[in-house]
This record gives sequence, structure tokens and C-alpha cells, in this order.
Amino acid sequence: MILIVGLGNPEEQYTKTRHNLGAYFIDKLKDFLEFPDFKLNKKANALMSEKDNIVLAKPQTFMNNSGKAVKTLLKDKLIVIQDEAEVKLGEVKISKGITSHGHNGVQSIIDHVKTNDFVRIRIGIDSNYLEENLEEAVLKKFKPEEKEIIKNKEQEILEKIIKTIENEK
Repeated sequence: MILIVGLGNPEEQYTKTRHNLGAYFIDKLKDFLEFPDFKLNKKANALMSEKDNIVLAKPQTFMNNSGKAVKTLLKDKLIVIQDEAEVKLGEVKISKGITSHGHNGVQSIIDHVKTNDFVRIRIGIDSNYLEENLEEAVLKKFKPEEKEIIKNKEQEILEKIIKTIENEK
């Protein structure tokens, strides 16, 4: 079984922020692959959708506690979809077995599952141009021009996510 986790914060005010890009793309993936609606798994405190030996999950904890849900749900393989400040806006980097690079949600997962040996789909938010400190910047909504870049790259990003899933089967 493959667990695919989209990282983000659960409250409505964070929905369209940079830090919720993982949760945004798990929703897009669910729709694109025609998974059933998300249902709350109370034990894991995560929204889940399951089909064809794949579980899509959105932890309902705050980002920094994502590892709790992942540890509860993890069976065989793990793929984490996340925002990445070190990658250009809208670009995708696929990594495995690397450090969290300061991403608190990923660090929480590493701490709870006791390994970094999982696949990460890192979707760029490009922090180089941001004027605020990073912790504040990731919790802000995308500017209109940033939204346009993400929208224009959405199909390409989804295709890379799907290819990664296929490679992990």
C-alpha cells in the first residue's frame, strides 16, 4: 500500500497559502484520479481517500505535527507532497532519503516514522524573492501572479506526481 500525504494546515485561513501547496495538490490528485471523497480517520486525525491500494491523506493537525498522522497511517511506502522554499516557483523536485531542509512538516514525519527514506515531491514556492522571514512568508496567500504560475503548471505537476506514484508501485 502506498500512502500519499499532502502537507498543509487544516484551518480555512491557510487554504490558499504557500505552505498548503501539498494539500492543494492532494485535492487535485484525488479529483484527477477519481478517488472517492475524503473521510475523516479519527484515530489518525487525517482526511483519507482510498482506491487501488493507494491512500491519499491530509493530516488535520497543524503542519509541524504532521508526523503523528503519518505514523498512524503508514503501511508500506510513503510519498509526501510538500511546498519547498528552495525550489523555483512551480517547479518540482523529486527526492528520497534527504534531510527536511528546515521544513517542519517533513521533520515531524522523519521524527515520527524514524527515517527519511521516503519519496518527497517538493513543489517550489521560491523563497529567494520573498522579503519577509520565511516562517511568515509561507503562511501568506499567493500573489495573483504567483497563482497564475501555479495554475499554468498544474497539469505538469500532476503528471510528475502520477509518474512518481507509478514508479513506486
